[in-house]
Amino acid sequence: MSDLSKLPVTVITGFLGSGKTTLITELMKNPGGRRLAVVVNEFGDVGVDGEILKGCAIPDCPAENIMELSNGCICCTVADDFIPTIEALMALEPRPDHILIETSGLALPKPLLKAFDWPDIRSRITVDGVIALADAEAVAAGRFAPDVARVDAQRAADDSLDHETPLSEVFEDQISCADIVLLTKPDLAGLDGVARAREIIAAEAPRPIPVIEVAEGVVDARVILGLEAAAEDDMAARPSHHDTPHDHDHDEFDSIAVEIPELSEPATLVRAIEGLARDHNILRVKGYAAVAGKPMRLLVQAVGARVRHQFDRPWGAGEARQGRLVVIAEHDDIRRDVIEAALGVARQPAE
Repeated sequence: MSDLSKLPVTVITGFLGSGKTTLITELMKNPGGRRLAVVVNEFGDVGVDGEILKGCAIPDCPAENIMELSNGCICCTVADDFIPTIEALMALEPRPDHILIETSGLALPKPLLKAFDWPDIRSRITVDGVIALADAEAVAAGRFAPDVARVDAQRAADDSLDHETPLSEVFEDQISCADIVLLTKPDLAGLDGVARAREIIAAEAPRPIPVIEVAEGVVDARVILGLEAAAEDDMAARPSHHDTPHDHDHDEFDSIAVEIPELSEPATLVRAIEGLARDHNILRVKGYAAVAGKPMRLLVQAVGARVRHQFDRPWGAGEARQGRLVVIAEHDDIRRDVIEAALGVARQPAE
């Protein structure tokens, strides 16, 4: 049993677009009697996930209990950002019963666990558990490299070579660190896809880990909260590709923010994003857009060529109807001119 005087924290990790924000939104609605607080660690400078969650704020998780850490992974900014944020949440009245931390899709969870060893918080907080979300369809398809066909061809030519990419290492580290894996979007994968995803996860897991299928983020809070794993004291059981001291970075990935003009219709943007994923290895797109004649803002979330969009709220009085997207990919695939051209953004001539 963990020390019940410590405030429990659940780390929610997972690959890009695996459904972390959807899960947290559902937990906010059905917290199992807990007063929640949320920390969102974004990758890129548009706080999409934080805004979505604040829009879902309820008395058991009001807007002031939702905090964002942008432009830097938590484990790289412990003293400057993470510790003050945790202390601010612990000082709230009434104090939260449980904190949820949504990592960025590119985060390695084990270095984050090491942050809980800091003297300022170790005696007052414990990692209740690490929940890893895995997109069933993407896992089943083995999409851990931008060009799966090319990687498969290399493996077929010489199976003695290690052709892992940074994406595969992120996935493996997240599974290795988890106490529970939530297999999301099982309907898109189908029965065979789900079975294949389970096989892959079992092969990567360093120990038996429960795998639960979850659709639209709906899971009983009793299943994933209150695990009392004290993960900060269980580091040896959570192996990582990056176990040397602070041997990790995000140089393999990059992001840019792109302002986009008002759309004639959402389908125009969907086609552009699909083309970026197909032709230029873009991994993730998220943000907002304005649609001509529509009073509401269009929320856009894309994982590869799979694009979801919905009108989330009216544009505010005096708010500029300006679309803005964060585009994430491996470093060499971020080419602003190509991305802006695909999104219909006219580049300004150099002065």
